Amino acid sequence: MKYRALAVALACLASLASQGAAAQGLRPSGAGKTATARGLAPSSAAPAALPAGAAPSGIRQADYIVAVVNSEPVTNHEVSVRLARIQAQLARQGGAVPLHEVLVRDMLERTILEKAQLQAAREIGIKVDALAVTQAEESVARQNGITLAAMQQRLAVDGISPERFREELRNQLMLQRLREREVDARVRVSELDIDQYLHDQQPAATGANTGIELAQVLMPVPETASPAEVAALQARAQIVADKARAGDDFAALARDYSAAPESAQGGSMGMRSADRYPELFMQATQALPVGAIVGPLRSGAGFHVLKVLAKSQGGASAMAMQTHARHILLVPGPQLSETAAAQRLADYRQRILAGQADFAELAREVSKDGSAKQGGDLGWATPGRYVPEFEAALQALQPGEISAPLVSRFGVHLIQLLERRQVQLSQREQRDMVRDTVREKKMEAAYATWVQELRSRAYVEYRDAPQ
Repeated sequence: MKYRALAVALACLASLASQGAAAQGLRPSGAGKTATARGLAPSSAAPAALPAGAAPSGIRQADYIVAVVNSEPVTNHEVSVRLARIQAQLARQGGAVPLHEVLVRDMLERTILEKAQLQAAREIGIKVDALAVTQAEESVARQNGITLAAMQQRLAVDGISPERFREELRNQLMLQRLREREVDARVRVSELDIDQYLHDQQPAATGANTGIELAQVLMPVPETASPAEVAALQARAQIVADKARAGDDFAALARDYSAAPESAQGGSMGMRSADRYPELFMQATQALPVGAIVGPLRSGAGFHVLKVLAKSQGGASAMAMQTHARHILLVPGPQLSETAAAQRLADYRQRILAGQADFAELAREVSKDGSAKQGGDLGWATPGRYVPEFEAALQALQPGEISAPLVSRFGVHLIQLLERRQVQLSQREQRDMVRDTVREKKMEAAYATWVQELRSRAYVEYRDAPQ
């Protein structure tokens, strides 16, 4: 649903703590146990300004402490690295650049906030196994259409070692799990919330459409791409657009050319309300008829070619691509690490593929999910039922295929896609999709409030730069 180029993902590592990260695995149907946020003393001190200019990430100047968060220091080097990274991103994007003092203060506050959250995560025992970090690393490379080795080479150009990048990914995964534990599981969506959302989204008297289904072909453009590389990617996207306008099957084009997660299902992003699509997409397609082709459009992720698949009017029925899948879930604990669980599932996968074991029987015997009694069968699911990592794994599979072991907030999964179908959604299924939308909005609001509370309780002491 959201796509980022490599450099954008790197630049956003510092800010993901304040933005939140999507959960992995199955969306919870009810609340889990939560832990109370750690008690942190408040501070009213004002931050000291850091010196102008940031050292390149590969050069470390004489360092000093600029702040202390609950006894843990924040160094000038930490803030300067973040500052250099965001300045490089802003320079590539063009446009207005905030004042240096504003950027420095922002990077310092983000660092302080991340420190406080990581401390809270460690205090309640949140850990991230190396396997989860490896999968996150591979996901960043895959979303940008390059190999892991190529991504590491690009990182090295910016002075970022693989070890440092993995540590940053580990921190972001810890923050993600902290959010899931402290915030996401507490959010509830009532039928009244759904009714209110549907009322707010009702079309104006002009009879505007309330839903639209788009398909896309995405050609990602790395932030480090040269003008020649950008031009080549745009030309390739134009070829796809020309083929689509000439009558070629768009679903086949998406499977052959697109780097988007939904390429395996013909590029369809499902029936959604307008606010669930990027504004760029809606501006280009909202007034067009079903079947229209748009693009290439340029976004921060790359070049997009779009096709309008369907529109729904007022209370008209929506269409969606559903998936039927099953899985085996192992839950790590003191006696079973994530890596060991993944190795066990990889062995199950080999046995199933070799015809030596049956997926459903294994699920009944070993799976720790409520679906175990049904042989791991999850039934038919509309878009949005699974959180991004789980859904992305499904989208990459063809019917009958079995995924590699996948780490999620619930444990480690082995997933098999059984079949897909395009269906007309019932009113209940449409309300379930709306429930997911409302839940996402409420989680963002709840997370923002929780972060503010955590920050206000933190003891923060600002330090002046040495004279």
